[in-house]
Amino acid sequence: MRSPANAAIAEAPSVKKINIESSIIFLLSTILRFRRLTIPQTPNMPITLTEDLITQKLQQAVKTAGLSSDGFAEIDLTEETRVKCAAVLVPLVWHDEEWHLLYTRRTDKVESHKGQVSFPGGACDEGETTPEQTALREAEEEIGVDPKDVKVLGRLMNLITITYFRVTPVVGVVKWPTVFRVGEHEVARVFTIPLGWLANPSNRWEFHRPGGKRELIAYHPYDGELLWGATARMTVDFLNVLGY
Repeated sequence: MRSPANAAIAEAPSVKKINIESSIIFLLSTILRFRRLTIPQTPNMPITLTEDLITQKLQQAVKTAGLSSDGFAEIDLTEETRVKCAAVLVPLVWHDEEWHLLYTRRTDKVESHKGQVSFPGGACDEGETTPEQTALREAEEEIGVDPKDVKVLGRLMNLITITYFRVTPVVGVVKWPTVFRVGEHEVARVFTIPLGWLANPSNRWEFHRPGGKRELIAYHPYDGELLWGATARMTVDFLNVLGY
């Protein structure tokens, strides 16, 4: 399966992966490819909700849970737990008469999460007072998206990562088509996946890691990319808010 022709905008040369993160990715990919051969596939249904309806659903979820509510946590939280502020942009793009989500694949040069699929984002800078400021700044730094070309629709519940970040996902519509200016140190590739494909339960798997207390979400490979972990969970959280 291929992404839209104009979805894979930028790629940077990669180097051979020789770390534990790449081993996990390889193992997950192998397991998921085998599983895909053994389960029945159901058709993907395009998701064509209006921007206004998506905004309403996000607002309703926030109203129910609270603006700064924490959702899933990858670690056990105690009174002594200290987490750092972070935010990501969950970029929606309208392409081929349906919604897609835009992702990046990190390079092997970054300090952590080498070669993993993620949303544009990172730690809050000093002086930033909202997750929107952080998410839009990071998206501009990583893939060159002008904040003026993003229409923010709302937020998802915070996610506490295994690296002790409280991440706030900010959902926004990105002007499309667009040309990305990729920060080659951080980003190896920019690509999109149809929201309808992501919403199809037969395209993902939830399983327990050995010794872990929480389920891990991993999607079957799409156009050679493996979406799993915190980014996959944020994706599913967004789909749940939309009613999928």
